[in-house]
Amino acid sequence: MQASLIRTSLLGLLASHGLAQAEPPQLYGRLNLGIEQMGVHGGTSSARLSNYRSVFGVRGGEDLGGGLRALFQVEGTLSPDTGAGAVAARDTRVGLAGRWGTLFAGNWTTPYNSASAGLDPFYPTTAGYMSIMGNGSAASADNASDTSSFDRRQRNSLHYWSPSWRGLSLRLARGLSEEFPASGARPALDSGALLLEQGALYAALAYERHHAYRGPGLDDHALKLAATYDFGAVKLAGAVERLHYETAGGVLERSAWFLALTRQFGRHGLRFALARAGDGKGAGAQRVGFVTAGSDTGAFHATLGYDYALSKRSSLFAFYTRLRNDRRGVADFAINGLDGGMGATASGAALGMRHAF
Repeated sequence: MQASLIRTSLLGLLASHGLAQAEPPQLYGRLNLGIEQMGVHGGTSSARLSNYRSVFGVRGGEDLGGGLRALFQVEGTLSPDTGAGAVAARDTRVGLAGRWGTLFAGNWTTPYNSASAGLDPFYPTTAGYMSIMGNGSAASADNASDTSSFDRRQRNSLHYWSPSWRGLSLRLARGLSEEFPASGARPALDSGALLLEQGALYAALAYERHHAYRGPGLDDHALKLAATYDFGAVKLAGAVERLHYETAGGVLERSAWFLALTRQFGRHGLRFALARAGDGKGAGAQRVGFVTAGSDTGAFHATLGYDYALSKRSSLFAFYTRLRNDRRGVADFAINGLDGGMGATASGAALGMRHAF
C-alpha cells in the first residue's frame, strides 16, 4: 500500500514537471541616434553623432506550473554610431515570478531610478533630466563606481517586486556588498519605491540609501516624489527630490524639481521639460558629482522637442536644449556631456530617429 502511494506520488511529480512549458525567447531592441550641434556659450559649437542608449536583448521564461514562472533577460549596450557594445551591460536578470510577486537577481535599474525615468520625455538623450535629477547617470555601476549618482543600474543586485493591490505596488532592491575599498568600508545599496497606478494617475514615492560609499560610517540618501496624469492628448508630469551626502568634510544637501508637458496631435507630438537644481547646502567647498556647496551653485535646464511617428515602432524627433549654470554651478549633460566648467551655459539642437523592434 505504502509502495503504491510512493509510486503514485512520483508519477504525479514527474507529470507536473512535464507540464512546464518554455516560452520562445523574444529578441528586442531599440536604435536611438541623433545628429547634434552642441556647444558651450563663449566657446565653439561642433556637430556630432550621438547614441541615446540603444539596446539589444533577449528575454523569455518558462511556465513551471502552479502559478510559478521562471524568467530571464539578457540586455546589452549597442552603439550604432561606433559599432561598440557589451552583451549584458544593461538590464540582465534571472528569477521567479508567482502570485506572491517577482524575485530576481542580476544587473538591473534600481527602483529609485525607474520610479520616475519614464516621466521624462527626453530620457535617455543628451537632454535628459539626469543633468539635474539624481546627480548624473550611472548606466551600469557597483558600490565603488559612479558613487555620486542616484540614477543608476546596479550590478550584483537582488530585487523584489510585489503584486499590485488596488493599484499599489512595492519594489525593493539590495546592492550586495562585494567591494573592498582601501578605506576599509563595506559599501552597499538599498533602494525602494512605492508605486500607485490608478487609471490616468501614476505616482511614486522613492528612497535610496548608499551605505559607506564615501567611507566607513558615512551614508548618502535620496528621497523623491513623482507623479504624472494623462489627460488623453495632454500628459503632465513632475518630480521633487532631496539629495543628502555624508562626506569627511560634513553633510552636503541639495533639492531639485522637474516638470514635463507632452501634447499629442495624431502622429505629431510636442514635448517640453524644465528642471531646476537649488544651491548645495554644506560647509566649506564640498562637491559630490554635480552638487557643490555654497551660494549660486544651482542650475536650470529647459528643453523643447517635437516627435513625428512614422509607425508604432519608428519615429523622427528633434529638440533644442539649454542647460544654464548659476555663477558657481557645475552641472553638465549627464549623457554626452560637454565639460563646460563652472558657471557654463551649454546648449544645442538635435535631429534624430528612433526604431524599436
